[in-house]
Amino acid sequence: MSRVLATRICRRGMSYSVRDAKRRAMLDRMIRVDQAGEFGADRIYAGQLAVLGNSSVGPVIKEMWEQEKVHLSKFETLVRKHRARPTVLLPIWNVAGFVLGAGSALLGKEGAMACTVAVEDVITDHYNSQIRELVADSAEENTELLETIKKFRDEEMHHHDIGLENNAEQAPFYNALTQVIKAGCRGAIWISERV
Repeated sequence: MSRVLATRICRRGMSYSVRDAKRRAMLDRMIRVDQAGEFGADRIYAGQLAVLGNSSVGPVIKEMWEQEKVHLSKFETLVRKHRARPTVLLPIWNVAGFVLGAGSALLGKEGAMACTVAVEDVITDHYNSQIRELVADSAEENTELLETIKKFRDEEMHHHDIGLENNAEQAPFYNALTQVIKAGCRGAIWISERV
């Protein structure tokens, strides 16, 4: 075998392993942050239901919470399947999510729905970014994760719309409240991708 051919084979092998490592890191990051996000959503709805469970909006919150439980279960399965490292911040997201949910619900059903609108708006954008990244990497190799994220994105957008239908925009200080929640969600996404 010529030295040139051996070099090409070696380089080709390295490029595959580099690509595999990059892809593995991408999947690890996505699964970690999505599992953390669905865990946070689970805790938000738990907090909202603790305050508003016996109100007229209680069944609506419970229905959305049930969908979030399915999302969380799927990402916990993906964490195990792909051996992704969960974020070390889950204990913080546990408390922060519940406090955000209960705190927004203390503002009334409109406050809880404003929280839902803000969170789901950020999550929809986040999932759309992940879909674009997975397609650019390889739609064929990422079929399962793409289908999961697309389905969950659509359900999160439905939650967003339910919030609007339930008078989210009538919450006290709606614009300020939703902007603060959105900023917190973006920060949680950024840090959960890394830690």
